[in-house]
Amino acid sequence: MPRNFTPKVITANALIAGDAVWFTADNTWSPRISEAELITDEAHADLRLLEAQAHQHEIAGAYLADAKEGANGPEPTHFREAFRTRGPSNYAHGKQVEL
Repeated sequence: MPRNFTPKVITANALIAGDAVWFTADNTWSPRISEAELITDEAHADLRLLEAQAHQHEIAGAYLADAKEGANGPEPTHFREAFRTRGPSNYAHGKQVEL
């Protein structure tokens, strides 16, 4: 039996910096998952993923990731995506500098 579709965001890695980025509703890439477009329809998700993958001059490895609506926008539901929101794992780089 097929699983029900769960909400998704589109994520990838910025081509130059390598940081995790998320696709927004206005077809741009943001370093913050809270600015990502939360997609609740499977057909729309497939279409948006194709649109995101067309940005090969900006990103690498775009894919759909499970997410949920949070108080400030989409939030990850899987530990892998939660880890990616914190930036590189070595101290004081990328998004961790802001903390």
